[in-house]
Amino acid sequence: MDGDTLFTIGDLARRTGLTVKTIRFYSDTGIVPPTERSPAGYRLYDIGALTRLDLVRTLRDLGLDLAVIRQVLDREVSVPEVAAAHADALEVRIRTLRLRRAVLRAVAERGSGPEEMDLMHKLARLSDDERRRLITDFIDDAFGGLDANADFVDMMRSAVPELPDDPEPEQVDAWAELAELTRDPDFRAAVRRMARYQAGERAQGDRTGLHHDLTEAVRDSVGRAIDAGIAPACAEAAPVVDALTARYAQTFGRADDADLRHWLLRRLEIAGDPRAERYWHLLAVINGWPVPPSLTPVFAWFTQALRASTGQPSRAQ
Repeated sequence: MDGDTLFTIGDLARRTGLTVKTIRFYSDTGIVPPTERSPAGYRLYDIGALTRLDLVRTLRDLGLDLAVIRQVLDREVSVPEVAAAHADALEVRIRTLRLRRAVLRAVAERGSGPEEMDLMHKLARLSDDERRRLITDFIDDAFGGLDANADFVDMMRSAVPELPDDPEPEQVDAWAELAELTRDPDFRAAVRRMARYQAGERAQGDRTGLHHDLTEAVRDSVGRAIDAGIAPACAEAAPVVDALTARYAQTFGRADDADLRHWLLRRLEIAGDPRAERYWHLLAVINGWPVPPSLTPVFAWFTQALRASTGQPSRAQ
């Protein structure tokens, strides 16, 4: 093509597929100015203007606004810089749309009302840092100023909600429930009581840390008793309780006597709030971790059996 060829607005419209009105707008705003004018005053454009117009159309199709396009055309920023920045912006937009989709699906499945939907949407839109801060504030409020079980507090702090970029509805649902749970004054008070209990135990010399082995022992022994249909208050429960109190006595360096059973009963009652297990269950759902079977029935049985062995009346469950 001859580099001296000049095009009218109509020629540009036919070659680019843009309307005459759009090209005239770009011309009036100086984005694609005319090369010269004909003797009759009509705007004429050279091949450079045609190339510039093609670039403008491409950038507009990609969603860039005219201010950014002008910077590119004036070489104030490069095309790669603009592309990278725009790609980042699109990633944020895509993530937002995915969250909205997950919220809407969760609302549809739960039959939520307008207020609940609004809350779920606001919570889902929190950034990763904001979600971590919500959990961190909860932990600080519960354990702050107390010398609680350091291993347990570290475990709490390391387990933060990581809502994926494209969450499933149940993950959004779990995050909304977790956020509400951590803001529940009654639950916060219950966790604070547990922290005070741990601090009291440490003040008396307990430095045993976490007790996954004891948890496994209770789950296995009590699980078998439940499967066998053994009631916690019946005589057949006594050997199960005896074996487990012996394990606790060995672990904590205490005598296996009535005092141990009263101590253990208090320990189980303080740690036995089912909302604490729910907290970890929700974290697992949010983060896509395997959700372990509930231990609430197991420890409820063990607690009732301990009460029976110490002669204390059973509490309503």
